[in-house]
Amino acid sequence: MVYIALSLDGYIAGPGDDLSFLDSVQVEGEDYGYNAFMQSVDTVLMGRKTYDKVMSFGIELPHESKEWFVFSHSKHGTEGAAQFVNTEVSDFVRHLRNREGGTIFVDGGATLIQYLIRADLVDRFVLSYVPLMLGAGVPLFAENTPTQEYELTAVRHYASSLVQAEFRRIRKAMPL
Repeated sequence: MVYIALSLDGYIAGPGDDLSFLDSVQVEGEDYGYNAFMQSVDTVLMGRKTYDKVMSFGIELPHESKEWFVFSHSKHGTEGAAQFVNTEVSDFVRHLRNREGGTIFVDGGATLIQYLIRADLVDRFVLSYVPLMLGAGVPLFAENTPTQEYELTAVRHYASSLVQAEFRRIRKAMPL
């Protein structure tokens, strides 16, 4: 499952991986359902660039209580709860999906998410639309994204004008 915020024009970060656009919907005490969502998660997947960005914030390690895998070509071993994975992504994720357990959360970044979409391994999206357009940056969806069919399962709107839409895949990817 992908749970992510993005601009109206589809960017998950501005130029230079700038996340300041998220500040426009920052409301004290409002987490947009994130903490409740995280209660259902037992496994977190993350790309190495996203991991490095999160670590640069100087905050307490996220996901310490979860099984946490970071896909990397250059880092090995573990750092806190983060386990670096250097194997083929789709085989690793298929193995995780075959185990019993809770939700697998893909916590970024765009490269990993786009790879999993092309491998037909994303079954749900929770997209939190921030009401502004960035015009450039890191797009959530690539130009070569395969055709996949999803159904809208929930919509929530908030006083900050953030709109959250939840989608569930109803049909496998179609050949290009």
